Amino acid sequence: MSTPLHDLPIEQRIRLVEDLWDSIAADQRALQLTDEQRAELDARLAAYATDGNAGKPADEVLAAIRSQLHGSRSPRRWQGR
Repeated sequence: MSTPLHDLPIEQRIRLVEDLWDSIAADQRALQLTDEQRAELDARLAAYATDGNAGKPADEVLAAIRSQLHGSRSPRRWQGR
């Protein structure tokens, strides 16, 4: 890359990271779960089966995070529902 990453605006760097992560996630077969990751997924599925709480949609969570990041320079904890 000809432009040093730290010279890019933060929004563009975040977009690059998101695009990179999406490209990795698109090739799911290349990613092997560790035993610990598999156990965590099993625990989360069991918790969902018990309480039925699916959580929040990713787009809602991301919108809230972006709003927090762009709405204020003072650190605040994100307030979920």
